[in-house]
Amino acid sequence: MSRHEDDERRAAALSYKQGYYAPIVVARGKGVLAEAIIASAHEAGVYVHESPDLVKLLMQVDTDQYIPPELYRAVAEILVWLQWLDSGE
Repeated sequence: MSRHEDDERRAAALSYKQGYYAPIVVARGKGVLAEAIIASAHEAGVYVHESPDLVKLLMQVDTDQYIPPELYRAVAEILVWLQWLDSGE
């Protein structure tokens, strides 16, 4: 999630499952929709990562589409970090 130049909150949600070759954008929006995405993530116990630059790029990806190769590294670093957190190490 992030705050944009016009101070309107933006959010994008990703899903990654075994068998996918890349994460998929499952939701994206701004304003009230962004707030709903963030609230749903919190309610589900899903980690919310704040990265304005990454959200800006993810907002350009259509819903239900794989993220582009240019974003693989940034998203992979977040996923690895989350896996590390989950492992309790």
